[in-house]
Amino acid sequence: MTELSVGNVSPSANTVSAFDTHHPPAREIIEDCVHCGFCLPTCPTWLLWGEEMDSPRGRINLMKLATDGEIALTPQVRGHFDACLGCMACVTACPSGVQYDKLIEATRPQIERNAPRPLSDRIYRALIFALFPHPRRMRLLLPLLWLYQKTGARRLVRSRWLQRVIPARLLAMEAVLPPVRLRRRSALSFALTTDAPDATDAPDETKRTRVGVLLGCVQRVFFDEVNAATMRVLAAEGYQVVPVAQQGCCGALSVHAGREDEGLRYARRLIDAFEEARVDAVAVNVAGCGSTLKEYGHLLRDDPAYAERAKAFSAKVRDISELLAEQPPRAPRHPIAARVAYHDACHLRHGQGITRQPRALLRQIPQLEVAEPAEADICCGSAGIYNLVAPEPAAELGQRKAANILATKPDALVAANPGCLLQISAALAQQGHPLPTFHPIELLDASIRGVPLPGLSIKAQEK
Repeated sequence: MTELSVGNVSPSANTVSAFDTHHPPAREIIEDCVHCGFCLPTCPTWLLWGEEMDSPRGRINLMKLATDGEIALTPQVRGHFDACLGCMACVTACPSGVQYDKLIEATRPQIERNAPRPLSDRIYRALIFALFPHPRRMRLLLPLLWLYQKTGARRLVRSRWLQRVIPARLLAMEAVLPPVRLRRRSALSFALTTDAPDATDAPDETKRTRVGVLLGCVQRVFFDEVNAATMRVLAAEGYQVVPVAQQGCCGALSVHAGREDEGLRYARRLIDAFEEARVDAVAVNVAGCGSTLKEYGHLLRDDPAYAERAKAFSAKVRDISELLAEQPPRAPRHPIAARVAYHDACHLRHGQGITRQPRALLRQIPQLEVAEPAEADICCGSAGIYNLVAPEPAAELGQRKAANILATKPDALVAANPGCLLQISAALAQQGHPLPTFHPIELLDASIRGVPLPGLSIKAQEK
């Protein structure tokens, strides 16, 4: 660990922890790590660089040194923590059950409070969090983004000479911008239609759980058709779908980035909104959001007004595939003759331990073939805002993921997280092999309704 010499504090300060006293990384969890190395093959940054301090066990050692006051939270140390995608693949791989997710979750706020960033980094991150957790603000930008895509501006920005002068982070944000459509209706306004049986009109004895659907932020602006499909499928399967119109951001992006106070404010407001709706279950179709919602009880453990309410809320949270898999299907499924590559979103596979349910739902669809890409444990590089703040390693991981997906020769890509779909779509396009992309619930919705999938060729559906 000689590389850390520049971060060593003076001997007189060695007994003072570099972390403050507000929920630092727990020493007992740090000491659970036996440095066996089983985490290494699953860590994206270890695979990219082979650097010990950019592996889970290396970062745990940094946490121990900082806890013991042997190193300070220098820019160098901060860089090793920033490089972590928080994908939690190491948690799944660890034979000792080390809760690295809890450790990195505690470390990130410490970094934000105690390791000041350069002004340019602070401004860029402030821009991200002034925009993405706010759907109304994003909607205001839609006309400008539509013009940008429809005119020659996008081609100009992607020209070689401009790519040399535009900051890499801004180029990364532009690269994952999805196609923009101006005429969008909210999922709340059209999801429960005559296209699917409305559970609210079903006989009492056939009704299932009262479900509120989390709309998400990026999801409701750019992927609201996923929310609509979610509500239609729930209705078709006999659930009573309850609109929760006043919901805001769930705080997942903020929590993931160490913006603790901000994330907890969002969490409290979301709990209030869903409590008012009196739902029995909270259905989530965004893996990153669902993982954070299930942690509300832990995140709000210090808040006397919300601690118990947060636990009760988290107990109701279900990924949409998890919820649907709890009961046998009711609605008939029509064939979709296509081969799809299923990508495991990290916060679904590792954060929530959900792998079987989405595959089981897809395999309910007649004639649909589900392909399994290699390196399913490895993150695609999206990871919250990671691809926006660390575009170079994120792009490498995206290219690696795209190559593994293309090797399965699919007709389409399927994943349960909008960030993953955007990240991998950009990588596929850069490799010259764009694919239509879908959330699993969109395929299930199309199968139940017997309608073609937009973007998926008729040849693929009829082969």
